[in-house]
Amino acid sequence: MTSTARNYLIVTASYWGFTLVDGALRMLVLFHFFRLGYTPFTLAFLFLLYESAGIAANLAGGYFASRFGIPRMLAIGQMLQIGGLLMLSALDPGWGTVASVTWVVIAQGIAGVAKDLTKTASKSAIKATSADGNSQLFRWVAWFTGSKNAMKGVGFFVGGLLLNLVGFRHALWLMAALLGVIFVAGLLLLPRNLGKAKSSKTMRELFAKTRSINLLAAARVFMFGARDVWFVVGLPVYLYSRGWHFMEVAGFLAAWTIAYGGIQAIAPSMVRRSADGLSREIPAAHLWAGILAAVPIVLAIAMQAFAVPRPDLMLMVGLALFGLPFAVNSSLHSYLILAYAGSEKAAEDVGFYYAANAAGRLLGITLSGVLYQLGGIEACLAGSAAMLLLCWAITYALPLTSSSIAPIESEPAVDASRSHA
Repeated sequence: MTSTARNYLIVTASYWGFTLVDGALRMLVLFHFFRLGYTPFTLAFLFLLYESAGIAANLAGGYFASRFGIPRMLAIGQMLQIGGLLMLSALDPGWGTVASVTWVVIAQGIAGVAKDLTKTASKSAIKATSADGNSQLFRWVAWFTGSKNAMKGVGFFVGGLLLNLVGFRHALWLMAALLGVIFVAGLLLLPRNLGKAKSSKTMRELFAKTRSINLLAAARVFMFGARDVWFVVGLPVYLYSRGWHFMEVAGFLAAWTIAYGGIQAIAPSMVRRSADGLSREIPAAHLWAGILAAVPIVLAIAMQAFAVPRPDLMLMVGLALFGLPFAVNSSLHSYLILAYAGSEKAAEDVGFYYAANAAGRLLGITLSGVLYQLGGIEACLAGSAAMLLLCWAITYALPLTSSSIAPIESEPAVDASRSHA
């Protein structure tokens, strides 16, 4: 096994463990506080700092990964997540609502910074370790992103299971212990200089991205906002209100996310490849974005127009269909950001892009609680449809050429850990 493949596998395995814990944490917080009687809007508020902190964390993570190396940023993200978990475990049930919400929001903010530092560093590592051109880059991005999301789905289930089996506090302690093991393994196994490169010298340089990256980031804002506007608060609360148990809701969210991750992993086989890495991939992004936008539109109309005895089952089928085009779109976007990113500042470009991703999640989470409280799950679906139409329109402005794209298989195979030293 080459050193580049070894480093890729180590980073992927490390991020799997982190994502498992992150997914479990989301379910723990959502279900624990829903059982305590918190409203949908308050539940959404618990995640606001988690997502808004991620915007700055992605930008900072890209800059510091370029300057200090990817392994160091992974370690910092893991330590912060451990701190956030331990802080949540110290929550006292006797505190009042204001104190409890404030404590959880701050702890969630720490977890949000941790997640996005780790994500930016991990995704940047793919660019640093991929050495065989765009063909390998798309495969590695797709597998990394798909397997990561499948692991997040497992985490949703694990979070619900741990809440039932050991309770809120002990579940957090177990998750912190797992991250401690991952932290030590990363320090011992990854080369310290992996991903080190030239970093920006001014704030203007850090934010002055190319037109292609700016457009892709804008599309990402609306695509992930469109998912989280129903996925984070609206869907779990709706299913629970229809008589579902916590484990059933967690199981469905887990199955959806695992299936979504599996589709992401095989996305390269569903998209015709081009020698320049863009001329077929961009039209594919147009097609799949249009298909994706159609799903919540049809589903929202169907739930209003037809008086079915089990609307929750109709919703399940519709959202299962939503998962296919969303997964392909997400995988395409994850490839395109690395394809558009310049080799000297790839980590910074990736950080800027995922800051937009965090902004989209923040928008979606906020609207998820507000829209559900105002108009139920149908309002959440309408909000999703509006954002996806904007995403679809933006993809038509994506350029078909980029100076950072090299022909497939044209790059020499080099040891990325040396080349970035």
